[in-house]
Amino acid sequence: MSFFKRIFSSEKKETLDKGLEKSKTNFLSKLTKAVAGKSKVDDEVLDNLEEILVASDVGVNTTLKIITRIESRVASDKYMGIEELNQILREEIAALLSETNSGEGTEFLIPIQTKPYVLMVVGVNGVGKTTTIGKLAYQFKKQGYNVVLGAADTFRAAAIDQLQIWADRVGVPIVRQDMGSDPASVAFDTLQSAVAQNADIVIIDTAGRLHNKINLMNELTKVKRVMQKVVGDAPHDVLLVLDGSTGQNAFEQAKQFTAATEVTCLAVTKLDGTAKGGVVIGISDQFQIPVKYIGVGEGIEDLQVFNKYEFVDSFFK
Repeated sequence: MSFFKRIFSSEKKETLDKGLEKSKTNFLSKLTKAVAGKSKVDDEVLDNLEEILVASDVGVNTTLKIITRIESRVASDKYMGIEELNQILREEIAALLSETNSGEGTEFLIPIQTKPYVLMVVGVNGVGKTTTIGKLAYQFKKQGYNVVLGAADTFRAAAIDQLQIWADRVGVPIVRQDMGSDPASVAFDTLQSAVAQNADIVIIDTAGRLHNKINLMNELTKVKRVMQKVVGDAPHDVLLVLDGSTGQNAFEQAKQFTAATEVTCLAVTKLDGTAKGGVVIGISDQFQIPVKYIGVGEGIEDLQVFNKYEFVDSFFK
């Protein structure tokens, strides 16, 4: 399909290829075995492909959708080698990702009509939430935006300190209070400061806890309500950060957080250290929430805007 002919930044694509190397190698080696000696895509090949997709953490429901799509594609022309099957997989998975109406972006951009644009970030501890915020701040600043960070994860001193380190590293202002302070109070102060500074973007870090869904819901609702006293329609996006290396556990976290608050977009991190890159496909499909960013390395430049064509091309390259 023509969308795979698009020209992307060679440096970005190289980083993505490298970041998905483990996932790709794992998947393609299994796929090659599945079609070895076959002159057509028969039930056995499809059964093997189904197992491979599930093992790659694409998820059962999404896998069944993909298999159904492929069945209809190969019904008219049964002969197919590894390259043809690979191409159909790329096309059908890209089409599936298109159903969330996302993955078209290539740059770190925000709605120009919204100022300040308020991004609230949620996710459990350890998924790379604070690091993602720091890298986002860096990318937005590089694009010429004025960014303010809010350290509203006040339940861990380490979270506040870590965000401070990123703020210093990137060179953006941060609003913080002492550990144990009311997160909503921090969010309120952050937005007041951002408005006073005429900032373009506010990124609010929130507590990474899933101890009780009702408490989490109440806390995030309060943070939103208090922010709206300063910026009437804040937050403009709620970004859920998930650790791609946890596979099916990332699905469970997505289920918990989407039940607790209205998540509008996703960031999937740590894809470079895992063979479970298929989780991006499954989560995007199952929750119908767009994946906006992916982490494919530890470097400050290694957070990328998710583009489905680049991703699928690298995954099945």
